[in-house]
Amino acid sequence: MYIRILLFLGLLTGALAAGGRDRARDKGWFQDGRQLRTGDKGSIGDQEGSQDKKRIRDRGQTVYTDVLVIGGGASGVTTGIQAARMKVRVLIVEETEWLGGMLTAAGVSAIDGDHQLPAGLWGEFRQRLYDHYGGAAAVQTGWVSNTLFEPSVGDRILKNMVAAEPLLEVWYRCRWKGLFHEDRRWRVTVERDGRIDTVVAAILVDATELGDVLARAGARYRIGMDSRDSTGEKQAPERANGIIQDLTYVATLKDYGAGSDKTIPRPAGYDSSEFSCCCQFADPASDKKPVHDCAQMIEYGRLPNKKFMINWPFCGNDLYMDLIEKTGQQRDSLLREARLHTLRFVYYIQTALGFKRLGLADDEYPTPDRLPMIAYYREARRCEGVVRLSLPYIKDPFSQPLALYRTGIAVGDYPIDHHHGKNPAAPKIGFVKIKVPSYNIPMGCLVPAGVKDLLVAEKSISVTNLVNGATRLQPVVLQLGQAAGAMAALCVRQHREPSALDVRSVQGVLLKAGGYLMPYLDVKADDPQFIAIQRIGATGILKGVGVAHNWANETWFYPEKPAAWAELMEGLASYYPGLKEAGLKDMMVGDAMEHESVTPDLLRRIFLAAGRPVSKGDMQMSLSRIKGYSPDTVLSRRAVAVLIDHYLKPFERSIDIDGALRQSTGR
Repeated sequence: MYIRILLFLGLLTGALAAGGRDRARDKGWFQDGRQLRTGDKGSIGDQEGSQDKKRIRDRGQTVYTDVLVIGGGASGVTTGIQAARMKVRVLIVEETEWLGGMLTAAGVSAIDGDHQLPAGLWGEFRQRLYDHYGGAAAVQTGWVSNTLFEPSVGDRILKNMVAAEPLLEVWYRCRWKGLFHEDRRWRVTVERDGRIDTVVAAILVDATELGDVLARAGARYRIGMDSRDSTGEKQAPERANGIIQDLTYVATLKDYGAGSDKTIPRPAGYDSSEFSCCCQFADPASDKKPVHDCAQMIEYGRLPNKKFMINWPFCGNDLYMDLIEKTGQQRDSLLREARLHTLRFVYYIQTALGFKRLGLADDEYPTPDRLPMIAYYREARRCEGVVRLSLPYIKDPFSQPLALYRTGIAVGDYPIDHHHGKNPAAPKIGFVKIKVPSYNIPMGCLVPAGVKDLLVAEKSISVTNLVNGATRLQPVVLQLGQAAGAMAALCVRQHREPSALDVRSVQGVLLKAGGYLMPYLDVKADDPQFIAIQRIGATGILKGVGVAHNWANETWFYPEKPAAWAELMEGLASYYPGLKEAGLKDMMVGDAMEHESVTPDLLRRIFLAAGRPVSKGDMQMSLSRIKGYSPDTVLSRRAVAVLIDHYLKPFERSIDIDGALRQSTGR
């Protein structure tokens, strides 16, 4: 009898879930992605078993977890790892049998940017590559990147990282089919092992390659180029359009040795003229004339163990193809053509260029044609978030209406890199020549406006089309996933929705995990004062200096430079308004007044005026612990940052998601 009752209840639950899906369609939860979703009720974290930190449980066809991540790509895997490390249950649903997305399953195994900013899980992943290959020099094999690796090795490393997390589960070769949100819970149907399961979760993370989940969830989004009037970006086209970047099916070739002939059969539709200019290229960031060098084209993506990444934009395997709003069947048809295009380019390399000893690697991808499982998508839907990062906020973050830099959760140094070589209709814009410094990404870019309990990662965050050219790269996306994981875990633990999270709490988690809030080139994560300087940088009390520098832009904190009184007072004023009336400039004497420098005595007076008296003895003891401090009369920016962080603790002042200080407690 007991078993019969359980069976009856299971059938009843399934029927109610199906009925709920029908009612959700009627109420608008499956509306087109350009419309707002309606009808959410309840409070987060009340789903069944949300407080039970055991592994995911399968109750017939309904599975309960705290965080559901759709997509096991670059951001999806770091979302899962970070959230699991924060002791919440996570399920990742991935279509392929690999983890890493563009890093691995798409074959883009040459890291673009952030070589000097090894933040968080990106730095951990890179260190594991170093350990595998035998050090940093062993992965500096091609001229396009400082870190190149075999895609299959990247997949194995990520799987090892996932396997170390007992609260993290991955479903491979699965596809999500539908979703709706009711009573503050997401119910997502997943095709798995020939059946349809339902996953119930408190927080849903869209880590798909094209932003498919956010569209189905009812989030507003944009596709293509923005108009300059809508973004304030003078480099944007005058009118918006639907043009996206070219995609690429990468090929991984392998040197099979002298005398080998690995030429593939002539692909259908092959036309050698399509690739005839592939060896004629120039650095788009410079004004140098093009050179003709086929060997350099091949060496561009040289990987360890005599392999080569072929991801070539100049008359190569880039292809203009917009799949974003297409059906699954339409996408499959278009992607077959994209794969064929890459095979034609491989055939050209082997025959017209004479590299017949280079064949498609036979030990990388589990596919019949030996090409990667997925295409390399450079653009996706871009959600309309609670904030949007535009070019002015990257170029000059400290002079904008909103202090978004205070809310940073990831950093990048790559330029505005767009690929439009295969679409003659694309506006002729010198994207890479748009000068920007390194930058950080605001937390609000991961939070879709008007949709509760949903986070976005990968390339679908809330940025403009221009900015997407910098934020789409692998190390940035790895960090975005880690930030999404931290936010998702805090949502579950605190019973909050993402837009209600405390920014500083999220940033604190990321700092402890080795993340960067500010892209300081000259204060590394292993610096003993790294966290203090990051925190003060994120307050804006002491600001870094950004520099546009080729393919790796920079921001310098100048920790050993003497601190300037004027900058310090300007930075402190918004936190401690009473300092304006303290008359501190009249207290400056001698060299400090002449050079407007900051001395220990002056800093003590500032602390006193801010309501935090510090004795001379305590000040000297604190100074003695600071790296590189010498007992002179002028304090470095490092020393001032560390002392302010220790005694005044401005980072603990709450800010909103726009970076504005909440009600002041200063004098």
